[in-house]
Amino acid sequence: MEGMMKVAVMNGIGKMGFEERPIPQPKEDEVLVKLEYVGICGSDMHYYETGAIGDYVVEPPFVLGHEPGGVVVEVGEKVKHLKKGDRVALEPGKTCGQCEFCKTGRYNLCPDVVFFATPPVDGVFQEYVAHEAGLCFKLPDNVSTMEGALIEPLAVGFHAAIQGDSHAGQTAVVMGAGCIGLVTMMALKARGVSKVYVVDIMAKRLEKAMELGATGVINSMNENAVEKIKELTGGAGCDLAIETAGTEITTRQTIEMVKKGSTIVLVGYSKSGEMTLPMSLALDKELTFKTIFRYRHIYPLAIEAVSAGKVNLKGIVTNVFELDDIQNAMDSSVANKADIVKAVVKIC
Repeated sequence: MEGMMKVAVMNGIGKMGFEERPIPQPKEDEVLVKLEYVGICGSDMHYYETGAIGDYVVEPPFVLGHEPGGVVVEVGEKVKHLKKGDRVALEPGKTCGQCEFCKTGRYNLCPDVVFFATPPVDGVFQEYVAHEAGLCFKLPDNVSTMEGALIEPLAVGFHAAIQGDSHAGQTAVVMGAGCIGLVTMMALKARGVSKVYVVDIMAKRLEKAMELGATGVINSMNENAVEKIKELTGGAGCDLAIETAGTEITTRQTIEMVKKGSTIVLVGYSKSGEMTLPMSLALDKELTFKTIFRYRHIYPLAIEAVSAGKVNLKGIVTNVFELDDIQNAMDSSVANKADIVKAVVKIC
């Protein structure tokens, strides 16, 4: 396909603008996707606010966005499993396929991954993208492209739930009711976890958690989360805790609220990158700590869960912005985190 496309670019901290760029041409193993929705992720907001995450530094003009869903409009000559008109969710990371981690199936740990919206790699707040066909997953008829865009964060939630070996009969607690906390809660429920409680300090997010199927919620601004979990579990504590808030306080609370021999999965990144934790208590309880980095082999599972009605992805969306309104979309997402649980950008 020939022509130009509109691209939203970050021109500096807190500054968005637009450029016209050529529509990319798909290689023989790629498809060209006309994007319809792209989610706004916490990492997008962090780059927008600060210009960097760790060693990844934005050099403007830079394209944000790594949660895309859209429609195939052109197919490379070697692509057999997709055709023009297929609606797809795009997994945003291309890996090398040759390193130790790729060859052992742990491709999310590939040191040479090329990932949308991770500097210097541009993201997809734009009208079209050419992407490796093997990373484009066809959506069932009952799954929209907006839901397709949200398969990316849902994959994080499922990876966390799987790392925690979640299963029926358990009582689990999710710390944090942002997008990742909510999809983690729904992933736990989809895997049959009997009771899932969600802890946060923002009332609207907790209301959303209840709406989406949480067993109960705890506003830790108003009550002691550890004591409440002990009360709800008859003094035993929970079987599994998944920390998505990325704070030292909530991480310490997970150690206190789980029962002996339990597992804690750490998902959220702390702002400083460092924490002081009560490790003597963790040792006394013989706890298992797991961490996650993105996801692997999750997209088909996540798509099936949405198609089967086990996960309500549309329910987490609180705001939809037009691409032309990208400045307001980013400003509002950063400034109004108490009310905007999950925002998506409608590309076309």
